[in-house]
Amino acid sequence: MALSTEELKKAIEEKALKSPKPQLYIKDFYACDPDSKPRVIKNIANEMVREGKLMFWSSGSTTMYAVPSRIKNEESSEGIGNE
Repeated sequence: MALSTEELKKAIEEKALKSPKPQLYIKDFYACDPDSKPRVIKNIANEMVREGKLMFWSSGSTTMYAVPSRIKNEESSEGIGNE
């Protein structure tokens, strides 16, 4: 049985926080609830972007999702020692 919207949001947020990489493809979230259709998961992830829990991150060729605090931490640590 598919998770409720709130349960799926929690699962997506946990995956985004615990993943070894800070940016994730939408397909990475499909495993959060295999019973939900991909379109449902994408709509919930986009709703989380509007709520500020996730943000879009672009590599230039593809758009990914990330937790805003993880992206800020990654960007600030990249600049250390590169001057």
